[in-house]
Amino acid sequence: MSRVAAIDCGTNSIRLLIAELEAGQLTDLHREMRVVRLGQGVDASGEFAADALQRTFAAIDDYAKLIRQHQVDRVRFVATSATRDAANRQLFIDGVRERLGVEPDVVPGSEEAALSFAGAASVLPGTKEQSTLVVDLGGGSTEFVIGTAGGVTAAQSVDMGCVRFTERYLKSDPPSPEEIVAAQAEVQRIVAGVAAEIPLDRVDRVIGVAGTITTVTAHALALPKYQPDAIDGRTLSLDQLHTASVSLLGMSRAERAALPYMHPGRVDVIGAGALLWSTILSDLAELTGGRISGATSSEHDILDGIALSMG
Repeated sequence: MSRVAAIDCGTNSIRLLIAELEAGQLTDLHREMRVVRLGQGVDASGEFAADALQRTFAAIDDYAKLIRQHQVDRVRFVATSATRDAANRQLFIDGVRERLGVEPDVVPGSEEAALSFAGAASVLPGTKEQSTLVVDLGGGSTEFVIGTAGGVTAAQSVDMGCVRFTERYLKSDPPSPEEIVAAQAEVQRIVAGVAAEIPLDRVDRVIGVAGTITTVTAHALALPKYQPDAIDGRTLSLDQLHTASVSLLGMSRAERAALPYMHPGRVDVIGAGALLWSTILSDLAELTGGRISGATSSEHDILDGIALSMG
């Protein structure tokens, strides 16, 4: 048995998992998430903003204390979309190394996809032959990963995420019909490109991971607060998810902020995230001839995959 610390630093949030790892199984000791918006403005400027770096480093300082307190054996820090895109990423890499004593892994989209699938598949049952699509919808990118019980068979990472699409398209509060139409058209174009590369038309089930998807699920269930146990492994119909997504997209930011399960750091970007998820699912239903009629939400994702990779 070893004690590991996994850190997932994305465009919108940074998350920590400290766990006992034994025989490919994780036992959580501590799990938390903070919205730091590291990718603020990266899509337009190509660089990390100074205040975004400051927010992120403050969170990493706190994580470093927790890691020391838990006497962790191994640490892995994975950085994804925003860090791949930023011209001044060396500032970020140096800051992580100074605080944690480890070199951050700025992973390519293909590895991000494999880690996401490993995390989601680690706790959800499925038949050996069943073709599962894991959709990891992040702030700057979305990973489409197809696999079976034997592992990943195909994957594609695209620059399509809730922060990126909010900054590009959904600038009004709430978004205007014209903004929504333009954003949907771009999602459909991107999904068509993914379908040309990997067999989305052959998948048997869909698992969605990351905060956008779990928040849409919480909204569909009208939870009294954010309840991971009520969300994890929950399968909802496409109609339920579409209705919830349209509702979130049409709300003002003030209305979203009043929802009991809404994280403050998602208020301004959940509309774009909901649009992305709903449009992806509609496209999948069409591609599969209606075979995909629902989707399962998972609280286990790339963070779990990072921890498992240290086994």
